[in-house]
Parts: sequence; structure tokens; C-alpha cells
Amino acid sequence: MQIRARLVDLHARRIFPAEITLENGRIRRIQEVDQAPADAGFLLPGFVDAHVHIESSMLPPVEFARMAVVHGTVATVSDPHEIANVLGMEGVQFMLDDACRVPLKFCFGAPSCVPATGFETAGAVLDATDVTHLLENPAIGYLSEMMNFPGVLHGDAEVLAKIAAAQRLDKPVDGHAPGLRGEDARRYFAAGITTDHECFTYEEGREKALLGVTILIREGSAARNFEALWPLLHEFPEQVMFCSDDKHPDDLLNGHIDRLSARAVAKGCDLFDTLRAACLNPVQHYRLPVGLLREGDPADFVRVTDLTDFRVLETWIGGVCVAENGKSHLPHQPSGTPNRFAALPKSPADFHLPSRHGTGIVRIIRARDGEIVTGSEEGHARMQDGLLLPYPAHDVLKIVVVNRYDPTAPPAIGFVRGFGLQRGALASSVAHDSHNIVAVGTDDASLCAAVNAVIEAKGGISATDGAGDTRVLALPIAGLMSPMDGYELAREYARLDAWTKDTLHCALKAPFMALSFLALPVIPALKMTDRGLFDVEVFGFVEVERGKL
Repeated sequence: MQIRARLVDLHARRIFPAEITLENGRIRRIQEVDQAPADAGFLLPGFVDAHVHIESSMLPPVEFARMAVVHGTVATVSDPHEIANVLGMEGVQFMLDDACRVPLKFCFGAPSCVPATGFETAGAVLDATDVTHLLENPAIGYLSEMMNFPGVLHGDAEVLAKIAAAQRLDKPVDGHAPGLRGEDARRYFAAGITTDHECFTYEEGREKALLGVTILIREGSAARNFEALWPLLHEFPEQVMFCSDDKHPDDLLNGHIDRLSARAVAKGCDLFDTLRAACLNPVQHYRLPVGLLREGDPADFVRVTDLTDFRVLETWIGGVCVAENGKSHLPHQPSGTPNRFAALPKSPADFHLPSRHGTGIVRIIRARDGEIVTGSEEGHARMQDGLLLPYPAHDVLKIVVVNRYDPTAPPAIGFVRGFGLQRGALASSVAHDSHNIVAVGTDDASLCAAVNAVIEAKGGISATDGAGDTRVLALPIAGLMSPMDGYELAREYARLDAWTKDTLHCALKAPFMALSFLALPVIPALKMTDRGLFDVEVFGFVEVERGKL
């Protein structure tokens, strides 16, 4: 078949009217013509998300693909790290098998850090032998983000063995080094690590780009770094890619890499440099089997209305139109529900926190809107009958993490600020990276109700108003994903998110995404794992309450 439109040639950096001929899933011929129909739009290579955890969309690969193709996404570079922390090798295989049922081109990595650290309890361990076995699988394209940067810097044998296996097999190694600068950054990337998606300031991104690192500009549901990093497109057009990292289903409903492209062009970024980041650089960096609108390439491309808003008219993968005018042509397909969930129901007394020092002065995790980096503060908890209690009037709430793998383990308890809840509690079994149950609330009874709702569902997100109304969205696939129709899931999630803001008065734009990162002990500064309050700056546990001076 033939398609006529104006073609965006990213290699020659020109736009011209063309007729492309498709045959057996590939582009057999590209012929320049005198003109294309005025309403035919523009053809460009498909968009690629250069780093995403599919699990964070709460959708299995088949449903993620069904929604993403509507926005012109033809491929993703996907780290199955989340499900691997719950189910190990079985979880990675589930993602590979599920992805095979749709045409979107998923490039999965071998998770490098399962668990992320030894300071939390995960459901599985992937050692260097396991990671090597995964990398030897042709379906695995790279070594996923190396979060254990202290292990790299201190020459940890297991860490170096994983990197060496990727290098031996000629597969890229992804980085993860938030805030790492100077000589430490140089040494980290000199170990063979080629990317970083964790830069949160322009200065950090530029310093790493000058080291030859490929910088991923991330705009997800929690971490939003586009505004800080977009100027790098001007300076390092061959070293920038776009990614979402973690994107909740309601956000995926509204857009994907197409929206980042539109924002970059609106900032005045060069069109071709922008599309390099969105379409070309990921394909070349990861050697993806994705077409780039050349003769002989797989017929993977999008047709858009214009080159400013990039509204997608059609998405083609392998010569098949998979989405058209905002409608996906991919059918809903049920997925299996592998899981690991041993937690038992709790009582409010399980969340009591006795004062050890009698000061009431506590360390407080500061949640920041639009960032997964947290602050570290001190403030006053309320005290009553020897217990440390939340102080909602001062936005000092209690945070708890419940071990989902060991039903006998006591909850870890601390304090957090930034959610602004005036009543009730939130809970989630999506809790990076080990995916225990994390909850934030204004009182112990509410925390208990929210946590028990998640336990009863064997995974999910929940909210309670503290007066008997508790709502839960079940995630029976590893406690991370739902097998339901993705569009319905997005609507259910949006309803729960709105209720959380309207009824509980949560101040955050994405409260459940923010909640999910409060247990991640590889991102500064203060976090809560199932084993206690963890200070990432000193890389160790600290007391919640400060002693007397």
C-alpha cells in the first residue's frame, strides 16, 4: 500500500512531500513527489519512551501498549525492576510473555538491583548469575539502571560482575545517580555506565553530559524534570532522550512522549533535535529493531497533524495501523495474576509509636510535589499517653511501612510532611522498590483501615476518610498491576485520586505516586523502609525521635 504525506527525514534534517510504499511490514520505497494532500499531515518515526517501568502504569504490557500507541508510541525501553522485586525471574518472564501478545516493541532490561539495597525486604534476589542468565536472553536488551552507585564506587564484586556481563554481551548499561557530581560521577560512569535519568538540575545534567553520558529528560507522574533539563537539547542533541520513568494510568490516558515533544518545540527547541530525542536517539543507543522511516526499515511510524502539537492521526507498527484518531485498534486481552502477598490484617495498636526520649521532636520526611527526592526536617509530633502522634494541623502525618512478605514483621513507623491530609489515610502496595505496603495518615485507626484494605485485596491502592468510607483499587498482578481494561482502570484511578484530594484535602498533584516513592532508599534524603527510617545521605538508619540535648 502507499501513503502520501510530508515526510520528516531526521537523518537529512529536511521535510518533503513523499509517497511511501509498504510491503510485508517494511518500507519498500520512499519517493519524493511534487505535493501531498493538504490534510495528510506529516510522517515521522514513532515515539520511543527511553526509560519506563511499565508496572508503574498499573497496567500489564498488553494494556500499556493499547493505550500508548494512541499517542504515537511504537517502542519502550522498559525496566521490569518492580515486578522482579516481588517475583524475581518469574516476574521478568511474565512481562516478556505478556508483551509478546502485542505489536508494540518492548525492549526489556535485566534488573541490576533486586533488591535495590540491603536495607529493605524484597520478595526476591537476583544475583550476578541470575542477571547474566537474563542478559544472555536475546529478548533482554540491556542492563537496567544501576542504582547501587556506592557499590560501583567501592568496587562491590556482585555489582561489577553484572556490569561485566553486560559489557561482555555488548549490551548497554543504564545509570541511576541522582545528585552524583564531581569525581564520584566520573568514576561511576567510567565503570561502563552510559545513561542517567535522575538529573534534577541543569548543572548536574550538563556536568554528566560533558562526561559523555546520555541524559534522559524525565517527565512522569511523580518526578518532573523537563523544566530544569530542556536546555540540554540545544547543547547536546545527540546525547538527550525523553522518558517517563513512572507514569500512572490517568497520565498515560492524556499523553506520552508526544507531549514532551510538543513542550520542547514550544520552548523554542529545534524540531529535528527534539525529534532526535523522542524518536531517533533511543533506537540508536539501544539498537532497537525499530524503523526510522528509511527504505528497508520496519514500517514503524506515526502520522501527525502538525509539527508543533504533534496530534497523532495514525500509529503504524510493522506495517499495521494500530491506532487512529485517538482510538486504539489493539483489543483488550486479559492477563494472568501472579502474586506474592503474605501480610495479615493489622490492628490500630500495631501502629502505635512510643516516645523513647520524651522530647516529641522527630525527624520528618518532606515530600515534594513533582519530585521523588525528599527533604529531611525536624518538627514536633503530638504526645499523648507516652505515644508520638500525628499533628495534622502542622501537616505532620504518620508514615508506616508494612512488610508484605513476612506476616510476623512489625510495621516501621515515622513521620512525613507535604501531603496536607486533614483526615483519613492513604495506602499502597506500590512502594518502590521492594513493594511492601506504605501508608500515610492522620491517625492510627485510619492507617489501619487503609492498610487492611490493601491486604484484603492482596495488593492495591486505598484511601479512607477515617469515618468508615474506605475505597480500594485492587492490583492483583504482583500487587502492582491490574488485568482490567486500561481505560476503565484509568477512570477508576482518576476517581480515587480526585476523592483523595477533595475529601481528604491532599495537597499533592499525584498523591499515590508520591506515596510510592517514600520507601525508596536510593533517592535522597530521608526515606522509610520496612526496617526503619533511613537517611540516604549517611546511608544508614536513624532514630525517629531526637534525644534530649
